[in-house]
Amino acid sequence: MANDAEDAVRSYLTSVKEDLMTGVSFMIPFVTIGGIFLALGYAVASLSNNVQDVFNSTGTAGWFLAQIGVAGLTLMVPVLGAYIAYAIADRPGLAPGFILSYIIQQGNVLQAAGDVIGLQGGSAGAGYLGAIVAGFLAGIVARWFKQRDVPEFIAPMMPVLLIPVATTAVLTPVMLFVLGVPISIANAGLTEFLSNMQGGGQAIVLGAILGAMMAADMGGPINKVAYVFSVGLISEGVTAPMAAVMIAGMVPPIGLALSNFIAPQKYAAEMYENAKSGVLLGFSFITEGAIPYAAADPARVIPSVVAGSAVAGAASMALGVNMPAPHGGIFVVPLSNQPFMFIACILLGSIVTAVIATAIKPNFDAKMAAQSSDD
Repeated sequence: MANDAEDAVRSYLTSVKEDLMTGVSFMIPFVTIGGIFLALGYAVASLSNNVQDVFNSTGTAGWFLAQIGVAGLTLMVPVLGAYIAYAIADRPGLAPGFILSYIIQQGNVLQAAGDVIGLQGGSAGAGYLGAIVAGFLAGIVARWFKQRDVPEFIAPMMPVLLIPVATTAVLTPVMLFVLGVPISIANAGLTEFLSNMQGGGQAIVLGAILGAMMAADMGGPINKVAYVFSVGLISEGVTAPMAAVMIAGMVPPIGLALSNFIAPQKYAAEMYENAKSGVLLGFSFITEGAIPYAAADPARVIPSVVAGSAVAGAASMALGVNMPAPHGGIFVVPLSNQPFMFIACILLGSIVTAVIATAIKPNFDAKMAAQSSDD
């Protein structure tokens, strides 16, 4: 009996892994397209020393490229949730997975949901982790509806109308009030905590915390709190936190790509192609380039990137590196007071991430074989 229960659990976990990898595989092209076009936008803008204002330079080549890039990076998270739901429930889960994953990225919606129930929070979305939750819930609920016996005349409407609408209706309150509002409140608390860390002899600690936050969810609410906090200080003439945040945000894609190049046997074959674009995404300060790795193996990848980014952020603050630009990655390095130290901190953090990830990840084929034998 115990063995049967254990086998059932292992089989279920394997199924969850497969559903997650389905979402990741469909997400990767969006990451690649979005990241490359955004990087090209910054590159074109840098030719006219206009990197900081690329999004305000409407109608320029850099602006158009950046818009395409932002579209890809905006859509990639809902696509992740959509195809997780699709893997679980097939077509009826696709639209609910996408819509629920999208709505939970809208910080203003989560903030409004908090206001409705009298709780004040921040305005960051739920990130890719929220999309994973939304995708699994949408898939599970849609599959439950799909398995219901209904009259024959209703059956044709189930996959295209009734199941998607019912799934979305059932889960919207859950996603907004049960998951979204706590994320919003945590966002506000983190911002206050970081504000209290300013000044005194806590610069290195602050750099490590900001760095870790940038890598923790790679574009999600924790990442956004660190980024918005640092951007807000630029107007006050305090630019060291911005340098730490930008450096730390560049580490995860570069470090994981480096690990993938060093030890390709530890990653799925399609990840090797992702690694090639990951270097470009990383140097362009597009932390989301690491999400395919994190979504596929969060237990090992997230600690690796958090460690590397924390080291990079702490080193940046310790060395007094500044960055007056809020975005741009490698294209705005000349604006730093210490360009070479800026790059050195990126490399340091990336090496730390690569070493840890390579050390703790098992060979991919061996891991899959072990899962298959457990089935």
